[in-house]
Amino acid sequence: MSALALLLQASELESVEAAQAADVIVETTEKIPVWDLIMDGGWAMIPLAILSILTIYIFVERLLTINKSLKDEKDFMGKVKDYLMDGKVDQARDLCVQTNNPAARMVEKGISRIGKPMRDIVSSIENVGKLEIYQLEKRLSFLATAAGVAPMIGFLGTTLGMVRTFFALKSETTIEIASISGGIMEAMVTTVAGLVVGIIAYSAYNYLVAKVDKVIHTMEGASIEFLDLLNEPGK
Repeated sequence: MSALALLLQASELESVEAAQAADVIVETTEKIPVWDLIMDGGWAMIPLAILSILTIYIFVERLLTINKSLKDEKDFMGKVKDYLMDGKVDQARDLCVQTNNPAARMVEKGISRIGKPMRDIVSSIENVGKLEIYQLEKRLSFLATAAGVAPMIGFLGTTLGMVRTFFALKSETTIEIASISGGIMEAMVTTVAGLVVGIIAYSAYNYLVAKVDKVIHTMEGASIEFLDLLNEPGK
């Protein structure tokens, strides 16, 4: 029993010490001002800040645009089919105009070419589709670029910070922590900032690309359904 009691006491002591250490870490972290960290990062924080602002802006703007393109009229192609089967071409075209999304604009262009050779209809639909995809993917390349450039800027800041540190070590006979802490802090802060901005840009790019692929799938489905409708007997 005495051995068991000693083990329990030792376990409790280790738990208390671990809790105290965690409290010290949290308290120390809370005392670190974020603005001071940003200032310690040096000049490299300026382009990283610009990249982060542009990344967030482009992500929000593109997300709203792509989500708007995903909105669809309920049973849109079913209504278009009913109008065309009844010979109401103008009503079908008006429905496409009122439905503000890429798929509806592709179908509207196809309806406007009804009566012409099928090759011309397919070509006109494909051209509209390419223009719509271009509009959806606009500025996404910036996010891909930011995802690669931000960590490189951070690494450049890291290298310059370490150069400052080694220069201080070389030029001073008596080494003090204060003389080298600035360069080390610059190196660490720019590394973290570059990685954070790069991760955000990379995640935003891949998320938006997936959303664009979803819109493209909807556009392809609508165009195929429309062309199948034109190829039905009696059309």
